[in-house]
Amino acid sequence: MSKRDYYEVLGLSQGASADEIKKAYRQKAKELHPDRNADNPDAENMFKEANEAYEVLKDAEKKAAYDRFGHAAFEGGMGGGGRPGAGFGGGQGDFASAFSDVFDDLFGDFMGGRQGGGGRQRAARGADLRYNLRVTLEESYSGLQKTINVPTSVQCEECNGSGAEGGAEPTTCPTCSGMGKVRATQGFFTVERTCPTCSGLGQIIKNPCNGCGGHGRVQKERALSVNIPAGVETGTRIRLAGEGEAGMRGGPPGDLYIFIEVSPHKIFERESTELHCRVPVSMAVAALGGDIEVPTIDGGRSRVKIPAGSQSGRQMRLRGKGMPALRGGGPGDMFIELAVETPVNLTSRQKELLREFEELSEDNNPESKSFFSSVKTFWDSMKG
Repeated sequence: MSKRDYYEVLGLSQGASADEIKKAYRQKAKELHPDRNADNPDAENMFKEANEAYEVLKDAEKKAAYDRFGHAAFEGGMGGGGRPGAGFGGGQGDFASAFSDVFDDLFGDFMGGRQGGGGRQRAARGADLRYNLRVTLEESYSGLQKTINVPTSVQCEECNGSGAEGGAEPTTCPTCSGMGKVRATQGFFTVERTCPTCSGLGQIIKNPCNGCGGHGRVQKERALSVNIPAGVETGTRIRLAGEGEAGMRGGPPGDLYIFIEVSPHKIFERESTELHCRVPVSMAVAALGGDIEVPTIDGGRSRVKIPAGSQSGRQMRLRGKGMPALRGGGPGDMFIELAVETPVNLTSRQKELLREFEELSEDNNPESKSFFSSVKTFWDSMKG
C-alpha cells in the first residue's frame, strides 16, 4: 500500500508554515493518541503515520527535499538534500524527537505547564496572603483608614533577595544546565521532571546568605495602612497588589487579600444596604398613637409617628437612613418594627384599671374576636 502524502496526513496544503505544521501535528497527536482511542484498532497506525509526517515536515531540509521529490527523497539514497539513509524504520519515525516538540502542549497541564526559558523559573513569585479584619457597623457605614500589622516574608536586605552571600549572583545548575527540568526517555514517551538539584530554579547557590539561609527573604511583621471604603459588609474582599510575601530569590511579591467581617450590632440588624431596628412601644402609645424617637446609624435621631391602634410587628420605613452602597447607587432604607410591650410589676390600682378596661373592651379587639369565633366553629365541627 502506497504512503499517503504527508501534507494530507496532517490536513495541510503544501507550503504550510512551520507554525501551521506544528499546530496541525499537535491536534492530530491529541486526536489519535492510542491512550485516547483504546476502542479504535487503527488509531495507533494513524498516530505513527502523523508522527512520521511531522518528523519530515518540521525539518526545513527534509521538508525541502520532500516538496521536491516526495517520498522518493528518502528511499534509495535520493539526492536533493534528502540525506540518504535517513529513513523511518517501517514508518514509525523518531518518536521521541517528534513528540518532545509538542510534549508541553499535550501534557503541560499535568506537568505544571511550561515556563519561560525552557522551564526555568529563576525567580519564583511570592505567595498571596489573607488577613481577616473585623470592623464595627459604624465603621462600615462611614469607612475608615486603618493600620494593620501583617506577619509576612520580606526581601532579605543582606543579599538584596539573591540568597547568596554578599548579594552574589547564583550559578547555573550543573544537572539541568539552567533549564530547571530534566528529561528521560521511556519507550515512546519523553518524561519531563523538575530538576532535583535546583528544585526547578535553574540555579544553585554555593555560598548561601547567613541572614536568610539562601532563600532571599526573611520573616518580618509589616505595618500597612488600609483604606476601608464605606459600605463594606461581611465577605467583602480588598486586594492590595504586591503586599503579599516576597518572591524567592528576588522574584515578584504576591498580593495581600483583606477579608472583612462586620461585627453584630446591639441595635441594628443589616441586610445588604437595609437596616432593621426593633423598637418597643408601650401598650398605651400603641393604642392611642404618639411620637417616638429612634436612633440612626449616623449617630442622629429620627422622630417617628405611631398610628393609633398599631400592633406588634408593624413596620415603618425611614428612607435613606440605611447603609451606603459599596459601589454607589445611594444609601438603603431603615425599617422600624414595633414591639408592643406588655406592662409588668403592676400596682393594685393599675390592675384595677386594667380589669375595668377589659370589661369595657369587648368591641376593641377585632383580631381576638375573629380568632375565638373561628375556634368555636372548629370545636363545633369536631363535635359533629
